[in-house]
Amino acid sequence: MIARVLLADDSPHAQRIGARILAGEGFDVEQVSDGSDVYPALDRFSPDVVIADVFLPNRSGYEICHWIKTHPRHQAIRVVLTAGLLEPFSESQAKAAGCDAIIKKPFEASEVLHTIRPLAEAAQYSRGLFAAELDLQVTPVTRFAPSANVAQPEVDPERIRAAVTLALEASMPTIIKEVTERVLIALGH
Repeated sequence: MIARVLLADDSPHAQRIGARILAGEGFDVEQVSDGSDVYPALDRFSPDVVIADVFLPNRSGYEICHWIKTHPRHQAIRVVLTAGLLEPFSESQAKAAGCDAIIKKPFEASEVLHTIRPLAEAAQYSRGLFAAELDLQVTPVTRFAPSANVAQPEVDPERIRAAVTLALEASMPTIIKEVTERVLIALGH
């Protein structure tokens, strides 16, 4: 499935460069230039990743990130916050908002792709989009003994193992990040 990226930046240059980098690598890209346009775009476009400038007009990238991360319908979306090299950027505010990554502008192709690819994959996995590609048919477990004349579905342990492996591989970076953050908080760092 083609990954979707919503690029929210009020700089036409940043939009042009970001869209060129992402579209050139097969991403479906939609662009908005105002923070208030992000929310309707989320419903209309259903992105896997939102790249938001922290200095957007009307809604900052921090606000957008926090809203996405606390809104149940959009929690699978990964958020990358951006700012120019000379612009003030609060990593603690970005972390508090729940951002998944930070990219400084001007955009550099390898950094953008290195950051966005795994986030888009993780978002798609967390939405369960690959279950259809694997053609997994999950049958609910019945607590009662089945009757003798009812055909039982065949269980393929290798397909189940493959699905679990894919889900764990996609989730592992997020799990490691969350556990590390919680340990650091517990240790007072």
